[in-house]
Amino acid sequence: MDISKEFDRYMAHLAEGLGHADRHAGLSGYCTGLTLPLSRKSVEPMAARVDPLRASARRNITRRRT
Repeated sequence: MDISKEFDRYMAHLAEGLGHADRHAGLSGYCTGLTLPLSRKSVEPMAARVDPLRASARRNITRRRT
């Protein structure tokens, strides 16, 4: 089995326990980030690498609120 398909199957299995479908993408992105060769495994650097456009948009929204 292809490692990508196996990962997707595992993510689907984990997502079953999350309930609402909106949480599935976050779980998949977080787990993908954990597998990347990054020096920092905190949420912001992983988000910037997994989905740079969304991460930068969230950062800009947060800055405007403060």
